[in-house]
Amino acid sequence: MDDKEFKFEVTRQIGLLGESSKGWRKELNLVSWNEREAKLDIREWSPDHQKMGKGVTLSKEEATKLAELLKGYLAT
Repeated sequence: MDDKEFKFEVTRQIGLLGESSKGWRKELNLVSWNEREAKLDIREWSPDHQKMGKGVTLSKEEATKLAELLKGYLAT
């Protein structure tokens, strides 16, 4: 694998957050990058999951902290 190549595998589709008029879907998934442990991932995907937009990948600890922050935000 050369430096510019990477592998990914969506190991679990958790949920759809939204969809654009062009069919790209913003999703929350568990994704394994370069055969590493799967992490929570939020990003847009093409309808066939062959192309992706920029996204955010979170460890379990980061996802827990995000959930706490969102809970506080949504309570206001």
